[in-house]
Amino acid sequence: MSEREHWRAARIARIEDLAPTIRLFELAPADGIDAWRPGAHIGVRVQCAGRSEARHYSLLDLESDGRYRIAVKRIDDGFGGSRHLWSLRAGDALEISQPAHGFALDLGAPAYLMLAGGIGITPLLSMAHQASQRGVPVEFHYAVRSRAEAVFAERLREWLGDALHLHVAAEGSRLDVAGVIAASHPDAQCYCCGPIGLLVAAQAAWQAQGRAAQDFRYESFGSGGHQANQRFTVALPRYGVELEVAPDRSLLATLEDAGIEMLSGCRRGECGLCAVDVLACDTALDHRDVFFSEAERHEAKRMCTCVSRPVGGRLVIDTDYRGRPMPAAQ
Repeated sequence: MSEREHWRAARIARIEDLAPTIRLFELAPADGIDAWRPGAHIGVRVQCAGRSEARHYSLLDLESDGRYRIAVKRIDDGFGGSRHLWSLRAGDALEISQPAHGFALDLGAPAYLMLAGGIGITPLLSMAHQASQRGVPVEFHYAVRSRAEAVFAERLREWLGDALHLHVAAEGSRLDVAGVIAASHPDAQCYCCGPIGLLVAAQAAWQAQGRAAQDFRYESFGSGGHQANQRFTVALPRYGVELEVAPDRSLLATLEDAGIEMLSGCRRGECGLCAVDVLACDTALDHRDVFFSEAERHEAKRMCTCVSRPVGGRLVIDTDYRGRPMPAAQ
């Protein structure tokens, strides 16, 4: 069960390839756009393996012409949302939700440190624009694998000038997370979005340096992990069932498909509502959440089913949510 979203009709007004794996979509709702603030996202209905599902994409602050703009990175070994969107063409119809504001910029901060990894630039782009107009210190670190993926670097350079620091891994320039946090304004708020490795490293460095926890703010992808997705088996002794989880399906979605009632919220590994007890696992767990602490991830007694998964093998779990029990397997 998750928070209800209100869906409405829209069409794809324009598509532009920003990079070989990043595509810009301009969406025109039938009833016009709603006002939104930097960091907001919208839901988009996609088809994954014949099922209708929702994916969420940050809104880009690029133009003001009655359209929503999102940038979608194609993930061929992901859960299928990006592949579906990339199959669409200009003029195609789709359903979208109203903007949501779970990751907002605090306009009262004395300074900002922004850390973006890859397509994690999307919520931070509009934040950087708004922050630059406030006249307070802004330091922006943009980490990408190749220069071709730095699709918004020129726009950021226009807004931030030398406050933009581009880190291109293919050119030997890697982001030293702990170092940039240590060198940042002592009262800065940190806004971070990117792969799970970046989020975990930034969160740990922020804490280790004694910074205020409420000043570290983040948004996660909700899909990528430390290991590639593999097929695995999950057993639920209380229900008397054993299920196979495909590489392109999350554990949460597989449980829901089987009729097992689950609590869920963000579906990005942030809120912890979908967490379950891990009774046994014969392989390592790839924790992709930012809800549990590093010690809890290492202990591996609980996991977020929306994003985390074992590296193959067999997993035995018990759900916290006591919904209507399924009949025992015959």
